[in-house]
Amino acid sequence: MKQYRFKSSKDHKWVSGDGRHALSFLINLEEIQKEFQATENKKQLPILTGFTRAIKIMTDASRKQRKLIFIGNGGSAAIASHQAVDYWKNGGINATSFNDSSLLTCVGNDCGYENVFSVPIKCFAKPGDVLIAISSSGKSPNIINAVKAAREMGCKIITFSGFSPTNALRDLGTVNFYVPSNAYGIVEVSHLALIHSILREIIFINPAAKKKGY
Repeated sequence: MKQYRFKSSKDHKWVSGDGRHALSFLINLEEIQKEFQATENKKQLPILTGFTRAIKIMTDASRKQRKLIFIGNGGSAAIASHQAVDYWKNGGINATSFNDSSLLTCVGNDCGYENVFSVPIKCFAKPGDVLIAISSSGKSPNIINAVKAAREMGCKIITFSGFSPTNALRDLGTVNFYVPSNAYGIVEVSHLALIHSILREIIFINPAAKKKGY
């Protein structure tokens, strides 16, 4: 196993920052938005069409009293947890995430980390539920296994991935969103923006949703 040693600030001499790398991040983020991609059954869709397909899948599930299940690792896990709350609190759609620490450590220890999401999906997912699978690389084994388990349970699947255009996750969803970047920060922020964009539309078409702040 690779050993990590985190250096303290005493281990090296810091150089003065002039803000140009921070600014370049924002510039890259603005540029990459024009290249967001959506697909359905490996067919390229305009991003607006991808939004409408994803929104229909989510709202149809809500009308049938089904739920959204958000999953992700690391930064994607933070997005999954936060957006699950936003979707039920602000969007009025039943939503949850499988990021409880006891669940992750128990299932990871007993069943292997590659099954940390697929096991609870097999226990709690119902036909007609929607799995939102978020992965920057699109190749995390536990995300891929979760998608396969969700499909077996009769769930619809919406994916968010990045890095390689041929990543495995990109072809597994009912609707797939892809960010063509190899930078974690760009991909993660873009995924958050895409999911927030979908939520904003849901809030405005749901008469019962509170629109203040959106």
